[in-house]
Amino acid sequence: MRLQGASAIVTGGAGGLGAATVRHLVGLGVAVAIVDLDGERADALAAELGSMTVAVPGDVTVEADVQAAIAAARSLGTLSYVINVAGGGTRPARTVARDGSPHDLETYVATMAKNAVGTFNVTRLAAAAMAANTPDEDGQRGVVVNTGSLAGLEGQAGQVAYASAKAAILGMTLPLARDLAPLGIRVCAIAPGTIGTELMRSASAELQNKLVASIIFPHRMGHPVEFALLVEAILRNPYLNGENIRLDGAQRFPAK
Repeated sequence: MRLQGASAIVTGGAGGLGAATVRHLVGLGVAVAIVDLDGERADALAAELGSMTVAVPGDVTVEADVQAAIAAARSLGTLSYVINVAGGGTRPARTVARDGSPHDLETYVATMAKNAVGTFNVTRLAAAAMAANTPDEDGQRGVVVNTGSLAGLEGQAGQVAYASAKAAILGMTLPLARDLAPLGIRVCAIAPGTIGTELMRSASAELQNKLVASIIFPHRMGHPVEFALLVEAILRNPYLNGENIRLDGAQRFPAK
C-alpha cells in the first residue's frame, strides 16, 4: 500500500505516543485525522503540522464522534490506516484492598470502556469504511494498529483494571485479523513497555528508576518515536498480520 496520498485516523493523537505517531505519519506523506478528547491539544498539533492534518475532538466510545473522524480522514485522502492509541489507566487498586474493601466496579468498567471498548468501536466503524477502498496488488484495503501494553501480558499487583483492558485489546488482534481478512484489512497490535512520554517523565524519580531497572537493553525508557517507527513497519510490511508485537527493550514486569 502506498503511504503517500493515503489518510489515517490516530486516536489519542494529541498525547505522547499518539502525537509522535501523527508527526511521523505526516513526515511519510500520510494525512491524519487527529482524534482526542482534549480538543485544544488536538487543535494545537493540527495547527503545528498544517494542511495534512485535521483535529477531531471526540470520544472513541461514541459512534457519532468516530463517524466524524472517518469523514474528516476521508476529506484528506483515502482512509487506509487506523492507529488506536486512545486509552489510559487509573490509580493502582487491588481486587481487595488491605482494608478489606473490594475494587470499585465503576472504575473497572470505565477503564475497560476507554481502552478495549473504544478500540473495538473505532476498528469496527473504520473497517466498514475501508472495505470500500480499491485493493492493492495483495488485495489490501487497509491496516489497523491497536495499542496494548506490557501490562496486558504481565500485569502487576494493583493493575487489574488496566491489565484486563489491555489484555482484551491484545486478545482481539487475531479474531479481528480473521474477521477482516476477506475485506483485505490487516490487524496488528503493539504492546509497549515503559515509554518516556511526557506523562511518564512527570512521574516521581523513584517510580521511573524502578521501571527502568527491569529494562534489559537499551537500559532506558523507550522514545515515543520508536513506537511510531514500529507503526510504520507494520503499515509497510504486508505479511504482518494478526500479531501482538512487544516494544519493551526485553523488559519483564515484576509482580509488584
